[in-house]
Amino acid sequence: MPIGDYGLLGDTRTGLLVSGEGAIDWFCVPAFDGEPVFGSLLGGPEGGTFRAGPALPAQRVGRRYRDQSATLETVRAVGNGRLILTEAMVSEVAGQLLPATVLIRKLSAEGSPVQAVIEFDPRLGEDHLRPRTRAGQNLVCQWGPLALSLSSHPGIDLGTGRPVPITVVPGEPVTLVLSVAYGEPLIYINPETAWELVEADESRWRSWAAEIDQDLPFREEVVRSLLTLRLLTYSPSGAPVAAPTTSLPEDVGGIRNWDYRYAWPRDASIGVGAFLSVGKIDEARSFLGWLLHASRLQRPSLPALFTLTGCHVPMERELTGWPGYAAGKPVRVGNGAANQHQLDGYGWVLDAAWLLVLSGHRLYSETWRTMRGFADFVARRWQEPDAGIWEIRGDAAHHVHSKLMGWLALDRALRIGESHHLGHRQRERWQSVRDDMAQEIKRKGFNSDMGSYTRSYGSADLDSALLVLPLLGFEDAASARVTGTVDAVRRELSAGGPLLYRYPPGQDGLPGSEGAFLPCSFWLVQALALSGRPTEASELFTDLLQRSTPLGLYSEEMDPASQTHLGNFPQALTHSALVQAALALRDAGNAEA
Repeated sequence: MPIGDYGLLGDTRTGLLVSGEGAIDWFCVPAFDGEPVFGSLLGGPEGGTFRAGPALPAQRVGRRYRDQSATLETVRAVGNGRLILTEAMVSEVAGQLLPATVLIRKLSAEGSPVQAVIEFDPRLGEDHLRPRTRAGQNLVCQWGPLALSLSSHPGIDLGTGRPVPITVVPGEPVTLVLSVAYGEPLIYINPETAWELVEADESRWRSWAAEIDQDLPFREEVVRSLLTLRLLTYSPSGAPVAAPTTSLPEDVGGIRNWDYRYAWPRDASIGVGAFLSVGKIDEARSFLGWLLHASRLQRPSLPALFTLTGCHVPMERELTGWPGYAAGKPVRVGNGAANQHQLDGYGWVLDAAWLLVLSGHRLYSETWRTMRGFADFVARRWQEPDAGIWEIRGDAAHHVHSKLMGWLALDRALRIGESHHLGHRQRERWQSVRDDMAQEIKRKGFNSDMGSYTRSYGSADLDSALLVLPLLGFEDAASARVTGTVDAVRRELSAGGPLLYRYPPGQDGLPGSEGAFLPCSFWLVQALALSGRPTEASELFTDLLQRSTPLGLYSEEMDPASQTHLGNFPQALTHSALVQAALALRDAGNAEA
């Protein structure tokens, strides 16, 4: 099944991928980074699945998220009738006797009775363990402290590992309720009334979306991206997960398969910027609160990524016996980039804090103390090479983008210091180092023959991450050096149409190739809008919207030839970049007016 065929269901604690065929092929519990109970996306048939759909192949005639909600609806034509699968997870469970994780699926028929099938085959974890089962009012599956409960209305003789045929009659929908418990009592939900939970959740999502500016350009796509970002935020801690999946390939059949079920402060900060730009302050506060907790043991150093609970990311390893997506091995858990030094992360984090201040909110004293520590760290360590934003698994280098973001960290810290307590000596030191950084970047990072900033000092390679230049205030956005860089990246790193490569293909030391990197294309939209080229920016943005999945979702990368989505899915960074690109178009339009 193509990656882009999957839809996301989530509850802000975990998420799952469900195909257009109605098969849940990826679902980790009790959190995004937990073990899969349905893992056939990467584990093949032995990985487990939960399918609800027509008994025989049937034409899909519609698939959508219900208006401004997280409820997914798929319609198939079956003979003279239609089979409609409507499904959602329940995000708000506080104040009610509900399990932390609830999935509700409803099969309805229109026109005539429809033959359908339910296949429930949970397998836990790396070894695809079958559960101990107990049948009764509901079907209970258990593996130690983890338990699933599946119930239905009307009652169906459900089992595991075997398709169960059913007939869905118009006016008599079949409702399936899956509850998950981990180390806590397994709570039974009456399937007759379960759909009321979905309707209440839909109402909450619509209220949340209604607070977003009604006059935003491309508002429908922006709201869908913001909803996706909210679903990918782990609500118990406030940590945004990069993606709910691991090892979906950037190069089908290659080795570029990584685990993204963790929180990158850099990616999260970009998402925070998107939320703040539409007035969502609570999401920003939650992230900064999580970051204070997560970084507490390693400050002022800022690791490249954390677990969702703020711990060290597990060591990267490969799973045996997992065939991978489209037979692409390896399947990895953990992430080896956790130990890299990445200077750019400090700039993104301090920029997010500055955006919160700019929106009229003071930083809490502990937050400001932490930000000052990050700025001091940059002032001490900026002259060292780093792994860069693209986490190259080779020798460190003096990446120009990293140096720019180090400059940004000090610049934003100084701006925050204008309204928050900041000692005179510390202010002077930051100003001095910031100015030194600017001089060195302009001297060593710019290639006058190319008329562009480059990927690293002394290099003739380009880097799409440099498209953030117009956003920083480092140089005037319309200056020849900035526009020259934007044009050079657009020309030399083009993957066709609106698509861009991150850096020259084949320049990362890994075998194989990768697709175009979708966030870079949205950064190009921002760069064009902010450098006085709003018409080009709008045309490019419209073109990019045509590359989304039918449900408005984006992965990390795209195959330039086939236009298929590649990499972990859906990708938070791509959706954050989409939102900020739309906001840049809005601001450019206001400036013209």
